[in-house]
Amino acid sequence: MAPKIFLTGATGYIGGEALYSLVKTHPEFEYTVLVRNEERGKPVAAAYPNVRIVYGTLDDAEVIEKEAAAADVVVHTADSSDNIPAAKAIAKGIAAGHTAEKPGYWIHLCGTGILTWYDEKHKRYGQAPLPEERYHDIDDIERILSLPDEAIHRDVDKIVIAANESPAVKTLIVGPPTIYGQGRGPVNQRSIQVPGLIEYTLKNGFAPIQAPGLTEWDNVHIRDLGEFFVLAVEAALDPSKNSNSEIFGPKAYFFLENGVHKWSDVAKWVAEEATKQGLLPEPVTKEIDIPQFGTNSKSVAARARKYLGWTPKSPSLKDEIPAAVTYEAKRLGKA
Repeated sequence: MAPKIFLTGATGYIGGEALYSLVKTHPEFEYTVLVRNEERGKPVAAAYPNVRIVYGTLDDAEVIEKEAAAADVVVHTADSSDNIPAAKAIAKGIAAGHTAEKPGYWIHLCGTGILTWYDEKHKRYGQAPLPEERYHDIDDIERILSLPDEAIHRDVDKIVIAANESPAVKTLIVGPPTIYGQGRGPVNQRSIQVPGLIEYTLKNGFAPIQAPGLTEWDNVHIRDLGEFFVLAVEAALDPSKNSNSEIFGPKAYFFLENGVHKWSDVAKWVAEEATKQGLLPEPVTKEIDIPQFGTNSKSVAARARKYLGWTPKSPSLKDEIPAAVTYEAKRLGKA
């Protein structure tokens, strides 16, 4: 019998890429996706005629519980970092539909925004990362599992981790940093952070920098993130991996990164590329108050490399800036 996969967020940037990567690698699996309504479902159905679509929102607990109970693996990407009712429904559904002998597996998307908590608390906007702000996902797992409740996403993380108290539920949390590159999903193929910075630049005539411009984030290409979801689902179906508490269970917290950037450097790259493409008269950057580009998020993705053999191989963030600027210019009607 084909493994049953239940995925939320198929119309989103990350969920769409996860679905694309999974179907391409494992067309033999049975896929069910949660979509808000029929209008949103049309492009999904057109791209994936063999994928079963169920309609509902993240507040439709009964729908989510039923599908989570029936699935071998749940891949939750739709507002997954912050939506409490959906997380509770998934936990309840998996526990109801599975047993200790045949547990259900939950691959949960979080994000390394959770690591910005210290800078947010102390308003360290624009400052360089402190040594203790770096989190290694194997060596620092106890620190990661005890992040303060004020950290963004932490409330949902706690629900996911607590779900392992049922022997019928095994979880894996994955927290990517800045994601870049054009996705291959059926609806949204655009990320948030870098496109947002480019949009601001094209609308205002300069690229913004949060003074003094020393903040750092890690980054990962959307295709390498898609590949991670394939490896995680394969691990959930592999008896040699799904019983390993380093891969599924309370300690199974994965970061992903394959590069690092200062936001001030990204601003400079964007300004230079926009000028090269004739979208700005000159490559201007300005220091302004823009705290969303003023915190640090520093992670080390050792777990995925060690336990799943994750090997990122996509182009760097800097290499993708020209295509990203072109994409935003077209989207804004400026190209």
